Amino acid sequence: MAFNKQVDDLNNNALLETLLQGNQLKRTPRTGWVQRGVPDAENVAAHTYGVSFTTLILSPTLGEPINLGKALAMAIIHDLPEALTSDIPSPAWRHLPKNSKFAAEQSAMNEIVDDLEKDTGLLTLWEEFQVAVTAEARLVHDADKIDLYLQALVYEQQTANQHLQEFWLTAPSFYFSQCRILYEAIRDRRNAGRRIF
Repeated sequence: MAFNKQVDDLNNNALLETLLQGNQLKRTPRTGWVQRGVPDAENVAAHTYGVSFTTLILSPTLGEPINLGKALAMAIIHDLPEALTSDIPSPAWRHLPKNSKFAAEQSAMNEIVDDLEKDTGLLTLWEEFQVAVTAEARLVHDADKIDLYLQALVYEQQTANQHLQEFWLTAPSFYFSQCRILYEAIRDRRNAGRRIF
């Protein structure tokens, strides 16, 4: 009986530590927005919600089977390492050694879920997202981009921020044609100056 109590305490402690790391995302700002002068910029947890919601809405429109539970779990944890690494914007990663972003985030993910990996498979799921071979991982990658551009459009219209122009200079690539079409609709609405709210 005492052994089971120790195992339960270990599991509860591991659960609590992982939940606290996830909670950190509520206080981790999306640095790219902050650098570009967006007031009250979203945090990583808000972005995670946007990616998850986008994944949910897009999944039935892609014309191929998607395991929605798996895709949503992937969307929820896709930026979890940022609880430890913070949100380092892409311009900074270009100045670091190749694959350093993946290595740093994998190390952080290992630390966050180490005691739970056997039971949850969170690290395996995160690694699947990183390699983007499955339909679910590709959907989440596309949803991540859609949420970024949608948020850029909202910030431009809310704040008349001129520092977000760079986001629109190069069109991103998408795995799914439906996601590319949705991005084009976002871009077209921006170019037409149509208000979204």
